[in-house]
Amino acid sequence: MIKVGILSDTHSCWDDRYALHFADCDEVWHAGDIGDESVLTRLEGVAPVVRAVYGNIDGGILRRRLRETEIFTVEGVKVVMTHIGGYPGRYAPGIRQRLLLSRPQLFVCGHSHILKIMPDRGLGCLVVNPGAAGTQGWQRVRTLVTLTLDNGRIEHAQVIELSPKAAR
Repeated sequence: MIKVGILSDTHSCWDDRYALHFADCDEVWHAGDIGDESVLTRLEGVAPVVRAVYGNIDGGILRRRLRETEIFTVEGVKVVMTHIGGYPGRYAPGIRQRLLLSRPQLFVCGHSHILKIMPDRGLGCLVVNPGAAGTQGWQRVRTLVTLTLDNGRIEHAQVIELSPKAAR
């Protein structure tokens, strides 16, 4: 069993509460729009494993270091993670086909700054967009997500709300 912390759209913002809320996580996943590589470096000091994809605002350094999409299996759960993904009924172009081919149990994306945790019953997967963790954008509440993966099961999804603009 492992605990995963998920965030997206930090836009170069570091908030010490990321480390606080992810302190007991085995892995942290960043679904793009990181902004500055230092955010990843600091996350690497929080969890033993950090996985990330680049987003549409990420520049050359992050694009050379990261992929647009990651497909991996953790604790028996197949995961697809990308930045621009959408959600059931409104996937970004090409995403539904990728999910059909990959058949993940968990699809993680960001970009919209809108928190969503919802099943796609047709594809048999859970879609998680952790919303925006950074201070850039229109969101009123900044959010993080944690969940547990255990022997092929996704459990204990929790939304963590951060104040809109308090960050360091």
